[in-house]
Amino acid sequence: MASVSPPAAVLCHAGRRPRAGRNQFSRNSENASPKNERKLRKSGGALGNVMEVVQKDVSYLRDGLSKGLEWANKAFRIPEVSKSVEEFVWLRNAEDPQAALLRFPSWPQPCYPELSGTDLFLADLKALEVYASYFYYLSKMWTKPLPETYDAEEVTEYFTLRPHVVGLRLLEVFTAFASATIKSRISRISSGTEEDARGSVSDHNFGILLKETMLNLGPTFIKVGQSLSTRPDIIGHEVSKALSELHDQIPPFPRAEAMKIMEEELGSPVDTYFSYVSEDPVAAASFGQVYKARTVDGFDVAVKVQRPNLRHIVVRDIYILRIGLGLLQKIAKRKNDIRLYADELGKGLIGELDYNLEAANALEFMEVHSQFTFICSPKVFQHLTKKRVLTMEWMAGDSPTELISVSSEESNRKLLDLVNKGVEASLVQLLETGLMHADPHPGNLRYTSSGKIGFIDFGLLCRMEKKHQFAMLASIVHIVNGDWASLVYDLTEMDVIRPGTNIRRFTMDLEDALGELEFKNGIPDIKFSRVLSKIWSVALKYHCRMPPYFVLVLRSLGSLEGLAIAANPTFKTFEAAYPYVVQKLLVDNSAATRRILYSVVFNRRKEFQWQKLAVFLRIGATRKGLQSLVPQNARTSLVQSANKIAPEVNLANLALKILPSKNGLVLRRLLMTANGASLIRAMVSDEARFFREQLCQVVADILYKWISGAVEKGLNLPKLSSPFRVATGANDPQVSSTNDEYESILRDRRLRVIFFKSFNSARKDPLLLFRFCWASFSMLFVASAMACRRVLAALVGAYLSRVSYNSRQIATPA
Repeated sequence: MASVSPPAAVLCHAGRRPRAGRNQFSRNSENASPKNERKLRKSGGALGNVMEVVQKDVSYLRDGLSKGLEWANKAFRIPEVSKSVEEFVWLRNAEDPQAALLRFPSWPQPCYPELSGTDLFLADLKALEVYASYFYYLSKMWTKPLPETYDAEEVTEYFTLRPHVVGLRLLEVFTAFASATIKSRISRISSGTEEDARGSVSDHNFGILLKETMLNLGPTFIKVGQSLSTRPDIIGHEVSKALSELHDQIPPFPRAEAMKIMEEELGSPVDTYFSYVSEDPVAAASFGQVYKARTVDGFDVAVKVQRPNLRHIVVRDIYILRIGLGLLQKIAKRKNDIRLYADELGKGLIGELDYNLEAANALEFMEVHSQFTFICSPKVFQHLTKKRVLTMEWMAGDSPTELISVSSEESNRKLLDLVNKGVEASLVQLLETGLMHADPHPGNLRYTSSGKIGFIDFGLLCRMEKKHQFAMLASIVHIVNGDWASLVYDLTEMDVIRPGTNIRRFTMDLEDALGELEFKNGIPDIKFSRVLSKIWSVALKYHCRMPPYFVLVLRSLGSLEGLAIAANPTFKTFEAAYPYVVQKLLVDNSAATRRILYSVVFNRRKEFQWQKLAVFLRIGATRKGLQSLVPQNARTSLVQSANKIAPEVNLANLALKILPSKNGLVLRRLLMTANGASLIRAMVSDEARFFREQLCQVVADILYKWISGAVEKGLNLPKLSSPFRVATGANDPQVSSTNDEYESILRDRRLRVIFFKSFNSARKDPLLLFRFCWASFSMLFVASAMACRRVLAALVGAYLSRVSYNSRQIATPA
């Protein structure tokens, strides 16, 4: 056997390291390059390692704890016990529907008359009886149930006897938000991203934490989160994107409970009414969830089932909000009672819990808006609708959230069309019908295959008075025109400004706040929410109030603007809304709309302001619906020429064709009311040049018809044909129009009355009269020259056509 040599001993001096160890250490030192140091820093260093270990341990403990809890739930029947405890905590077993009419007894007032000993003893016995009766009736108050409809006084009485319920909820809310804050701070510290990306990552993490917190806190907070998700311009895009999941990703409650609620409400098994009900809900909302079903008659329907025990939870959170607003009112020393905002929210949310009310709202909304073909809503199945179950027609279509997530050319087109129709639908509801869908978040809107905008979920509607509708209409006009004094009057009409407010100082502060607005093409180049925030900052300074309808209107418009900004970041609400406002003012001949229109076009001396009317009509001409005011025989040429001619000429065409028509009543009354001299002055101004040119074309057309008719009779010629040429103001393009299109303008007796009234007023100013006569002579001269040129061209054309015809006749037999 070969001998095996023993391993060589390695001797190390006590104060020295082996060479190999030193070389290894040096290699490790060399490897610790700046690149590796950056990796260490990105991973968080020692703190990152500690956090990673802690997170793994927490994950392991959480998994084990969840398995243990699952076993305990089955073994000890914890859900049943929890439900019994909840019933005891809420004292629901003590509630008696017969006690709904009970009121809090007043505290006995002491009375000490001069009494003898016996009388005093008997009085003490009587006092004991009174106090015993008080405490007896006070104990009966525990049996009084939560009111079916929201009443602030009754809700306060209910929760005054249950301070432990309010206290536990306050502790739960505080703990949830405190935990979210701590998690957010830890995630920022342990984040290994670069400085530039850290902000967006932090916002995204904060949005996720906020979404989870609101999901855990229940339906009321989910509603608040859904409203915030529609305002990316306020809370940021990342937070808004995270909160938008609250519309579609709310966890559903078990199907068995939903089927049980349906059976209880309908009074029969589900199979009696439905041949099919989807296994899983197609949508889960904060207050209920929706199943797709088919009735025994074969109709596809959406069945909305309310979450169990919802009313107590919602009213409790509203009561807590009311307490918080009351404390804020005392701290801020506000004069107006801001607790009314909580009361209005409570009425709206409790109203959403009664599906019979929602069904009535849906029927009313459908009936009121049936004349507007681009708006649709589902039909209600009344016999399958109860307090906690709502059955409506299944509305197929794309939701805004789906269109945004697809990001294709087709989806973007649909989304922009949805936004435009949504703006118009909101204006119709706000200014026309007065019945407004108060919760148009993406989950409640659909874009149908026929290109209509569909509204669902009618739990919250806003009904406006005519007075407030006209004030809203006027406020839009006055904001666009920068008339802040009139805007203050509008806010007073809206019941926002309190009586006794110093209007002069309020107007000055409002001018300072809104004076920095930039206008683009006569429209404020700013978002609606920004204007609203500036107005409201001044309103808070003067302790203004916010009426209940105003809260719902702002919520609706804010949600829609948030959706529009998500579809188009450059979207401007005023720019989209003002054409509809113009059409409303030109069509509605009521005294209120005339007053608004006159405030735009006239100054205080009723002098005609041509520049403002030109801007007014120019913006209105961009709306297709305004073309409906033009007579049917003139509408085709106007539409064909709209894309070919200069905007000023198109505006002149529109105005001249509306004036003599049936729909020109508002414009004719406007001209009749104006100061006549100001009308003549506006007519000869430089700004009205394109109107004079267009009127010159009208005169030329009529002169051509007269001359051509005389030539035809005198020379015994066939009818001369020459199209009416409209100068466009562009280099070359010209468009044709029929000869009879403008005939009614100069022959209209009403327009002649307006003209002679204005002419008589101008006679008092010789210089103005001279300018008008010179302008009229120039127009007549140019029109005559144009008419003669057309007649000459028609004659030459007719002669050449006859010559060419004779040439062909001679050449044929050859």
